[in-house]
Amino acid sequence: MKEFKPVKEGKVREIYDNGDSLILVATDRISAFDVILKNKVTDKGAILTQMSKFWFDFTEDILPNHMISTDVEDMPEYFRTEQFAGRSMMCKKLEMLPVECIVRGYITGSGWASYQENGTVCGIKLPEGLKESEQLPEPIYTPSTKAEIGDHDENVSFEKTVEILEKLYPGKGETYAEALKEKTIALYKKCAEYARSKGIIIADTKFEFGLDEEGNVVLGDEMLTPDSSRFWPLEGYEAGKGQPSYDKQFVRDWLKANPDSDYNLPQEIIDKTVAKYKEAYQLLTGEDFDASK
Repeated sequence: MKEFKPVKEGKVREIYDNGDSLILVATDRISAFDVILKNKVTDKGAILTQMSKFWFDFTEDILPNHMISTDVEDMPEYFRTEQFAGRSMMCKKLEMLPVECIVRGYITGSGWASYQENGTVCGIKLPEGLKESEQLPEPIYTPSTKAEIGDHDENVSFEKTVEILEKLYPGKGETYAEALKEKTIALYKKCAEYARSKGIIIADTKFEFGLDEEGNVVLGDEMLTPDSSRFWPLEGYEAGKGQPSYDKQFVRDWLKANPDSDYNLPQEIIDKTVAKYKEAYQLLTGEDFDASK
């Protein structure tokens, strides 16, 4: 049996080269503030993989994505074990574009802090008088550059994304930048409307895109998971304050309140985080989470 070693390890995922495809494995690691925490969060990787699969299927009408299969039986023998089942996704190889495509439908987090300071979020002027966690009149696109592990992503203007992409693809920078913005907002609108009908507000999220062999823009990476998005319960939502969360905000809040934790979470916080992830999965897909999928 052929052995595989990750060709790339991210904060949460490992990537294996399978010749004409890649295999993305979501681990149970969790990161916050660009640091990988010392704890593992049981089943988290499988929940992220299954949730991405759900959204990839749901948005195929907007644009193609990189998913081929999440069934380890479709993958080389090395991956047909309990260690990889449920948390692995075989994907098309793409040339990933160096832009994190962030979309915000509500004002919260660093966006709220920036708005209070000068009325803008990532340089975009917003209406006066917005409250914390309020829905924006229209979703806004606030891209950033992708940082290496340990560095922070840097917010950039739309014009800067044109410049970055133009350098890589002369004559096509503006076309690609426009496509990223348009697809990001279209994906967000469709999914946020659906999620709201299931009792979840998607406050903001990020997408990543790549190019296929023909130069078409294809959705890659993960999609609308609690790791890449802010999910709030619709029940009890009220603008004017921070919201309870289905995502890593739970972990972030605990770390902020315990600055001497050395990034070590108590078991209670891990259990609560897993329960939140599973609840979000169940609400969105209508199915109970099954790790062996």
